[in-house]
Order: sequence, then C-alpha cells, then structure tokens
Amino acid sequence: MAYSAGITPYYIAIGDFNNDTLLDIVVTNVDNNTVSVLLGYGNGSFANRVAYSTGTYPNRVVVADFNNDTCLDIVVTNNYDSTISVLLGYGNGVFAMQKTYLTGDRPTGLAVGDFNNDARLDIVVSNGGHNTIGIFLGYSNGSFTSQKTYQTGAYPYALAVSDFNNDARPDIVVTNFNDHTVSILLRYDRGAMKNEITFTPSTGANLRSVAVSDFNNDSLLDIVVANYGSNNLGVSLGYGNGTFENEMILSTGLESHPYSIAINDFNKDGQVDIAVVNRGTKSLSTFLGKGNGTFESQAIYSTSFNFPPLAVGLGDFNSDGHSEIVVAYDDTDNLDVFVIYDIGDFSHRTTYSTDPWPTFVAFGDFNNDTRLDIVLTTRFYNNVIIYLGYGNGSFANRMTYLVGNDPYSVAVGDFNNDARSDIVVSNYLDNTVSVLLGYGNGSFATQKTFSAGYYPYCVAIGDFNNDSRLDIVVANLGSDFISLLLGYGNGSFASQTNYSTDSRSFSVAVGDFNNDTRLDIVVANFDSNSISLLLGYGNGSFARQVEYSTGTAPICVAVGDVNNDSRLDIVVTNRDDNSVSVLLGYGDGSFANQTTYSTGNTPLRVAIGDLNNDTRPDIVTNNHRDNTASVLRGYGNGFFANQMTYSIGTTPSDIALGDLNNDGRLDIVSPNYSGGS
Repeated sequence: MAYSAGITPYYIAIGDFNNDTLLDIVVTNVDNNTVSVLLGYGNGSFANRVAYSTGTYPNRVVVADFNNDTCLDIVVTNNYDSTISVLLGYGNGVFAMQKTYLTGDRPTGLAVGDFNNDARLDIVVSNGGHNTIGIFLGYSNGSFTSQKTYQTGAYPYALAVSDFNNDARPDIVVTNFNDHTVSILLRYDRGAMKNEITFTPSTGANLRSVAVSDFNNDSLLDIVVANYGSNNLGVSLGYGNGTFENEMILSTGLESHPYSIAINDFNKDGQVDIAVVNRGTKSLSTFLGKGNGTFESQAIYSTSFNFPPLAVGLGDFNSDGHSEIVVAYDDTDNLDVFVIYDIGDFSHRTTYSTDPWPTFVAFGDFNNDTRLDIVLTTRFYNNVIIYLGYGNGSFANRMTYLVGNDPYSVAVGDFNNDARSDIVVSNYLDNTVSVLLGYGNGSFATQKTFSAGYYPYCVAIGDFNNDSRLDIVVANLGSDFISLLLGYGNGSFASQTNYSTDSRSFSVAVGDFNNDTRLDIVVANFDSNSISLLLGYGNGSFARQVEYSTGTAPICVAVGDVNNDSRLDIVVTNRDDNSVSVLLGYGDGSFANQTTYSTGNTPLRVAIGDLNNDTRPDIVTNNHRDNTASVLRGYGNGFFANQMTYSIGTTPSDIALGDLNNDGRLDIVSPNYSGGS
C-alpha cells in the first residue's frame, strides 16, 4: 500500500500523535523543508498528510514527550542549516511551530535519552562535519540547553542510545561513515560522557545505520550496523562492559548497499529479527533471529517504486498483532506500507540427498498412513525416488524405482481403482510414459510403459470421459501436440489420441474452465509466447485450441481460483522475462488479458496455494538461476503483492506445496538440479 508523503520523504518515525491508541506516521521531506504527519485509521490506512515547516533539508526524525504533558512531540535534524527543530504536540494530531537549536556542522544522526537523571528527556545529535556528537539537556517545558560536544570518528552518521555496560546509565553508539568505525561513548556523571571506545567493522563498510537489541538472550545489549559499502550487516555481541565481540557478517546481496535498519520479532517466535532496506537493489531484507546471536537466511521483498529506498520504520497499523514495515524512498513522494504475515514460514530448510539431476517432484500418501510422501524424478539414473514421510516434516531413507530414459515430469493418482496411490512419469528420450502401480505399503510394481509424442515433457491426470477412471494427458515438447491416454481403470491405457497445440508445449494443467462439469486442458507454448486452451466435451475429446498471450518463453502453467469468484484462473511462469502471468477466468472458457508480476531470475515452475492461511491464494515460483523461491501474496481479488524471495538450493528445478508436518500450514519442496538434493 502506498501513500503520498510530500516531496522526497527521507526518514520515518511512528507514534500515537492524537491519543486515539492508533499509530500514526511522521516523515521528513528533505526537498521542501517540512515534516509530513499521516494520522492512522487503525485499519492499515491513513489520512492525507499535514505538513509542518522545519529547517533546511530535514533529515532524521524522532518522537518523544519532551515537556511531560503525555503528548508526543517531534524533533528533526536540519542537515543544511546545522540546527534541530523541536515541534511540541498538542495531543490531537496537531503540532506547534518549530523551535530551533544550533548544532554542529551537518547534523544527521538523532536519538533521545535521559543523560542526567532528571526525569526529562535530552537529545543527542551526530555532527558529521565536525566529527562530534552534541547533547542537548532538556528542561521540563520542552526547551533545551545549548549543545555540549564530544569527539567521535570521522563523519559520525547514525547513532543510538542504550546501556552497554550495565551501570543503569544511558550510553551512545555512533557509526562513523568516513573511517568505517563504531564509537561507544559511556556516560559517567550528570550527562557527561567518557572518552570514546572505537572498533572497526568490515573494511570499506561506509556505515549508514545502527540498531541495538539483545540478539543472544544473555541480557546484554548487542549492536547491528548497516555496512553500506561492503553490502552486509554486521552483528556485534556485547560483553556488558561497553566492549563487543568481532562482528558477524550477514550478507544483503551484491551491490545491495543496505541503508536503514529496524528491529522486531516478525515471526512471533520470541526472538529478535532484523529488517533492512537496500538502496542499491531497491529491496527490503529480513533476517530471522534464532535467539543465540545467529540468524536464518534472509527473505527479500521487492519494493513498489523504481527508486532507492532510504528509511524503514515499524508499527502495527491495522491492529492485527503483526508489525507492518514502512519504507520511504528517494526521488519520489510516496511511502510503502508492507503488511507482513508470518514471514518466517519458510525460513527453516531441510535438505535430503537425491541422485544427480533431480527434476520434478510430487506428493502422495504411498503407504496409507495419512502422511504425505514425496516422489522425485532424477534424470541421471533414469529412476524415481520415494521418500516416505513421518508427518513431522522429516522423511525416511529413499527408495528408488527404474523408469524410462530421461524422466522429467511426475504425477500421482489411483489408476487401477484400488484406493492406493500410483505414479506416472514422462520419459523424455523414450517418447513414453511409465506407470508404476502402488501396493499401498510404500512400494511399487515394475513400470508399465505407454507411447506418447515426441519428447514428452509434462504429465497431468484427470477423468476426461466421465467414466470414473483416471486418464493421462502429456505435453510433448517436440511434437506441437498433446497426447491423451484414456484409462481402463485397471492400470492400463488406450493408445494415445493427439490434439494440436502451438510450438513446443512444455507444460499442461487440467481444470473446468467453463463450469460445465467437464475437464478442460491448458498448455504452455514455449516458442509462441502463449497458452492453448482446449475445452473438453466430456467424452474424451476436445475442441480446437484457443490461444492467449503470455510473457516470453512460458514454461509452466498452474490452475486455481485466485480472485475467489468460483471461476478458475491460470498462472504461467515466463522464463525469459522473469515474470508470472495471471489470466483471470470469466467462467465461460474465456479469460482476461494477462497481468504480469516480477519474479526472480529464470522462473521455471509455479504453484498456487494459501501460504499464510488468510484464505487468499498465493503464488510461488522456483527461480533457477538465482537459487531462490519467489512468494507473491494474494489479495484475494486477482492481484498480488510484490514478490518475497527465499533462498533454496542450487539451481532449483521444480516447486511443490504440501503440509508435510501436519501443522495446517503449507510447506515448499524444491529439487535442486545441480545440488543433487
């Protein structure tokens, strides 16, 4: 969700400015010398902004109660005229005119704390041009003394206030941009600070941001810094005496240039997590804390605007018990509000060994224990691998079964009506499909093979002639037609019947697209940048194809109702333009023009499911060349949020969804083609 926030919103703070118990936002506008206040409605939306004058180039902003009237006030650093502005709040969402105080040259970082134990809040500012921090001691009426300065490193930039040596006095941590150091200033009496303690994080770090929390649950405060120049975060665990361990590096990605950090428990596991906006890649990254000072692999959110993000803030704006993330951007007049739902769902990755070149994956209950099992094709040894599930997300040792030459796609169904799951596999170089009948105990009979077209690539199943027996449809990459094999209900099939498609049919899926209770077929045509729709007559035959445009090189197709209108829609991965196409169905066998959404690099497969249990279907793709999965959260109206990406294995070749540990939440499985896992 995006909101207008004035010219060039730069930095964000959050608080309840009108005492209605609902969170509001204040943002600095550097190019028109104002702050904008957006009052929240409590449902995730906001009133139009109200602007208040500040000094020249307002940079950082902090909110606090400076005059002890229980109403929040605002303080802003004005970078170009070397001042801070204090705007006292009336408690109704309105603020008084600014009062300014002189700082050192180029004030940037800003924080508050009670440095002299008088129960009145004081202000600390980093003066980048003077290599100092300045402390303004507060009076009870919301006014302040002139600053007292303390030396730091070269060009102090960001700062934070906490007690780093457990003496019950607030200390200050400062990032020094030009000499790549961190300064710790310990308070010793009446607001005075001891000489700084410095340490050096990453080489060439160009430190931009700092945040403080206890990341390893030892009751000692730790530090995380954004290393803009070295494209990572540095976590330094504290010893409780004002000194810190060497930093642990969390990569934010090549040329990401992390800029601003926020801290919260995003996945409600009781451990502190980190969010950071990346100016170089125009993204938001999250790192999920384990509670021992280490972090899970990041999730990455694409931002809504093609502008570098500058600042990040947190708050529960829709009263759902989850923190939303607010992002401000350079060179645009908008804020983004990211509504986060259980972003930790896919942080824990478990790897199982396969044979080389695992390709496709499917689920079924092969031993009738009501727990999902996995079947996987592997091209190198021409077999399928079975992993029987324990129902807790773990699996027994694998079993293998021989199939044809170069197996690709796999699907699961009951082909002989014995209430036991069977398997069908497309054999790419044999021009056949293999059927393996299940015994219901996790083992399978030797394969039976049936002829298909040239280079059969993808298989799907359905009852196309309404005889209560499952049939098979095959997309043939080299034949420009699909093959239909009607089932006899005993595990054998009739000879193929072929139906024309367009060039290089990679993928096939099945659904009732015109609500006539007869199954239809949709095919992805790789070379013609289209999908073909073949409406079924219910007797095993089909109408001529109707084509719809997609993106470049459509390679996989999935079917689901993504706008909750009881009509099936189609989602397609477009390999060569790194996107998915969504085609909404009208329920009569026709579809709206595609809407496209960005994914990671080279999306190969797509699946549809409700990944966050909000009753709205989401989309997930595997991205072959950047080793990630993209999750696009659905709004339930046919539209989707920007992708979030999760690290998976090396060159993922397929993606499938299922509840593998019986917790009521969908899990993701992906075979790693180059990783053998």
